[in-house]
Amino acid sequence: MEIRPTTATPVSTGAANTGAARPAADKQPQEIFVSSDGGPVNLIIQHQDKEKLESLKASILARNPENQVTAELPLINGFAVQVTPGKDGSILPDLSKVAGTGTAISLDQKIGIPEGEMPEVIDTFRPLMDNANQTLGVDKLHAKGITGKGVTVCVIDTGIAQHPDVKDRIIGFKDMVNGKAEAYDDQGHGSHCAGIVAGSGVSSEGKFKGVAPEASLVGVKVLDAQGSGSFSNVIKGIQWAVENKEQFSIDVISMSLGGRASQSAENDPVAQAVEAAHAAGITTVVAAGNEGPRGGTIGTPAIAPNIITVGAQDDKGTLTREDDGLAYFSSRGPTTVDKLTKPDILAPGVNITSLSNRGNGYVSMSGTSMATPFAAGVAALMHQVKPEISPSQVKEVMMQNADSLPPVNGKPLDANQQGKGVVDPIQNVETLTGQKFDA
Repeated sequence: MEIRPTTATPVSTGAANTGAARPAADKQPQEIFVSSDGGPVNLIIQHQDKEKLESLKASILARNPENQVTAELPLINGFAVQVTPGKDGSILPDLSKVAGTGTAISLDQKIGIPEGEMPEVIDTFRPLMDNANQTLGVDKLHAKGITGKGVTVCVIDTGIAQHPDVKDRIIGFKDMVNGKAEAYDDQGHGSHCAGIVAGSGVSSEGKFKGVAPEASLVGVKVLDAQGSGSFSNVIKGIQWAVENKEQFSIDVISMSLGGRASQSAENDPVAQAVEAAHAAGITTVVAAGNEGPRGGTIGTPAIAPNIITVGAQDDKGTLTREDDGLAYFSSRGPTTVDKLTKPDILAPGVNITSLSNRGNGYVSMSGTSMATPFAAGVAALMHQVKPEISPSQVKEVMMQNADSLPPVNGKPLDANQQGKGVVDPIQNVETLTGQKFDA
C-alpha cells in the first residue's frame, strides 16, 4: 500500500510550556489517494486547533461508515484513525475544505522491539556474573545508599512480570494492548529491561542486581506478545505516563523500542510524543536501535533531539576498561533527515543478565534495549541525589561526564558512533552532590 505525495503541512514540536505538537500553516492540504487493494489504512491526523481537529474527525467518519477512530492522541494534538479507501482510491476528504491549513498526516506505522535481541536462558547455578555494575562503579554508589529509593521509572515496553526481584515495587501498570489490570509480561522484553533498571537481585542472592534496585516501577504495556505495536499505541503509552506523572511521581521513562525513522523529528508523531514527555519534566531515555554498524540507522523515537538516545557498549565481560568497545550492532548517526548527531551516550548492552518473565529465573540478552534501562537506572540515581533536577540537566551532566571509548586501530571513534562516550554513574553523582564516591 502506498500513499501518494500530499501537501499536508508538516508538524513542528514544542507548543509553549506543554511540549505539544504545533502543526505549521503554510501550505494547503489536498485530498489523499492510495494505491492499494482496497484494504484499510491506518493514519495519524494532527491539527493545532481543537475545533478543526474535531471537524476533521467528523468529516472522516462521515465519509465511510467503515472508518473508525482507533486512538485519541491529545499529547500530540491528534487522533489515530483507520480509513477504508473509496472506489476511486481516495481515503480522506479534501482537508482544505474541512480544516483549512495546518493539518498533518502520518502513517500509523509499526514499531517494536529492536531487531536481533534474542534471549539466552541462564542457569542460575552457573557461575555467570554480569560485570556491568562493577565495571562502571554502580556497586560503590549502592554501598553509599544511592539506590534509586524515592524515584519512579516508567518502563514502556511489553509489560513487567511479577518477578520476585521487582513485584513489590511495581506501583502502577497500564495495559494498552489487552486491557488487563494486573502487571504481566507475555513477551519478556519489558521484564528484562525493568530488571536492569531496578531489579533487587533477591532471586540470585544479589548477583543480578539492577542499577537502581530500590526505585519504584510503573509498567506501560504498548507492545504485544510478539514485541510489536503501532505508533499510535506507543504514543498512547507515553501520553498515559505524562497524564499520570504526578499520581505515580514518574521521574524517568525508559523506552527500549523503535521503528524506522522516515521523516524529520519535528514531523514524526512518536518523536513529538517523547519530546512532550521531556517538556513535561520526565527524563526520557530511548534505545538507538540495533541496525549497526551502518551509519544513519538511528530509529524513531531516538531521533528526537532533546531526549537521551542510548547506544550499546561492549565491556567484553571483563572489569577492565581498556578492552571496552562499541557493540557492532549499535545503531549509528547521524539521524536520517535532520542529520543530528546521535546517539548521545553509550551504556553496557552486551550479554546483560536480567529478569525472565517466566518464574524466578533470568535470561541474558544483548542490544541497545539493554543499554537503555541501564542509562535510565543511572538517571534514577541522579534524581535521587538531586530531586529537583530537570531532564535537560540530566542529559547535560550525563554527556559532559561520559568516557570516550579507546581508539580502534589508533583511530578515535566519532560522535555518531559513541556520542560523548560511556555513561559514568559515579562522576554524574559526584557532579550533582559535590561529594566523592569513587573510593
